Amino acid sequence: MLASAVAGFLVLTPVASVAPAFASAATPSPQSRLDLLTTEDGMAGALSQVRSPGGATVTRRSGTAERGTGKPMIGPQGRFRIASGSKPIIAATVLRLVDQKKIDVDAKVERYLPGVLRGTGDGAGIDGRKITIRMLLQQTSGLPEYLNAIEWKEPLPDFLKVALTLKPTPRGSFAYANTNYLVAGMIVTAVTGKDFRQASRDLILKPYGMRDTYWPAKGDYGIRGPHAHTYGAHPGHPQDGEVDLTDQLPTYEFGPSGGLVSTPEDLNRFWRKAPLSKMITRPVKVEQEGWPADARYGYGVVRMKSSCGYAYFVAGDMPGAAVFSGRDRAGRAATVYTTGVPGNRQHLIDAFVTAMCDR
Repeated sequence: MLASAVAGFLVLTPVASVAPAFASAATPSPQSRLDLLTTEDGMAGALSQVRSPGGATVTRRSGTAERGTGKPMIGPQGRFRIASGSKPIIAATVLRLVDQKKIDVDAKVERYLPGVLRGTGDGAGIDGRKITIRMLLQQTSGLPEYLNAIEWKEPLPDFLKVALTLKPTPRGSFAYANTNYLVAGMIVTAVTGKDFRQASRDLILKPYGMRDTYWPAKGDYGIRGPHAHTYGAHPGHPQDGEVDLTDQLPTYEFGPSGGLVSTPEDLNRFWRKAPLSKMITRPVKVEQEGWPADARYGYGVVRMKSSCGYAYFVAGDMPGAAVFSGRDRAGRAATVYTTGVPGNRQHLIDAFVTAMCDR
């Protein structure tokens, strides 16, 4: 089964146009937005948590933690696969290494991974001597998306080797690709001498108090600790329709691009401490279909205008879960996730914006 059948699941790629969410004069309540996800959209469960700059939190839930049981949706301590929600954490890890003078964002990838980025065949134009760390973080490197070319069968292929055989996108222009953060994670490993997972734990997860966030071990298909069940089509056999995916996904394999498991509480902790001003330095205009008209991309973070001012966020989809998480300029953080991927993505965006802007 070609990964093109699953790319829409595993990637937190383009978000749908969000303009309608900000144009309404009479915005529905945060709870009604969640309820729409678990009724009209058929998600098993949905949750939002908002954290004020002062630390006060408001949590709302809808639906069930497990179909057929009547169990209420788990609370904000529940763990789930955050998919591309991993990218800002990798970006923050890189920035800590910049502070330590171990990485220069304007240096070429070649400095840290000599000879590694050399394309072949259709990818002959890929050259790590021409790609900077900043380009990786801002998705302007020209590296192609590997998910569109892999087969969903184990053992999974070497993702970078696959990417290096594919036609690159124009260097210097925004083109979202998980390959960028795959390489960023490799650089973290190279400069620290530690696996990027351990490095991110030491530099970000532990200092930020994200004690319930973890990188799954190889072969760990489940979710440790409290969690809701997740539902969706398995990318290896989508013909089976919706199934319980809670213990069926090799999250480890998606590494720095999308391998983390976290909680709403921890994600909101991240936004409270993340170096947002650095992460949104010199953001690039997103000129790619499916993104907000005014969107700009920093280091793993998207900036857009909302009904209550600028919002800075990340979005992620994984088979069985979808998330929007971010903050505003004042430091108000919000995370919304569903145990499934809504067919109408606008409803998830609306739930995030309404939660963020509810005062």
